[in-house]
Amino acid sequence: MIRNAIASDLPTIVAIYNAAVPSRMATADLEPISVDSRRFWFYEHTPDYRPIWVMEVNYVLVGWLSFQSFFGRPAYYRTAEISIYVAPTYHRCGVGRQLLSRAIHESPSLGIKTLVSFIFAHNKPSLKLFETSGFQRWGYLPTVAELDTIERDLVIMGYKITDQKC
Repeated sequence: MIRNAIASDLPTIVAIYNAAVPSRMATADLEPISVDSRRFWFYEHTPDYRPIWVMEVNYVLVGWLSFQSFFGRPAYYRTAEISIYVAPTYHRCGVGRQLLSRAIHESPSLGIKTLVSFIFAHNKPSLKLFETSGFQRWGYLPTVAELDTIERDLVIMGYKITDQKC
């Protein structure tokens, strides 16, 4: 089940995010974050504008997706950056694919015409997920991040929402 996140989900959202920090694959944070540090971020999202969705399996939160305003300027209102994080025990179980599919499908109802995601070039599983979901490589930023003294590249993936009717 995919649903809008509620305040009581925040500790689990943060725990799933923090589980990604040591791998140096999915986040540029080098240390775990706190729940308190994410409260403002959480409350700036609403179900009808830049939501956070969580996915549950047997009432256990196993992954989440957030929409973030792109560049924060009015001309980019119809573009959103998306981020997906999945609990380690649910990697390769279709959680990310289901969340991403829903994001694509629901974007028109959120007023979104373009989705972008920033993915480390060495994060092959995420790049494959986005590519197989129809995203294209729109940009490449070489050696813009340093993770444990290793310079890493960043790939910008993009998806243009169409107004196709089913």
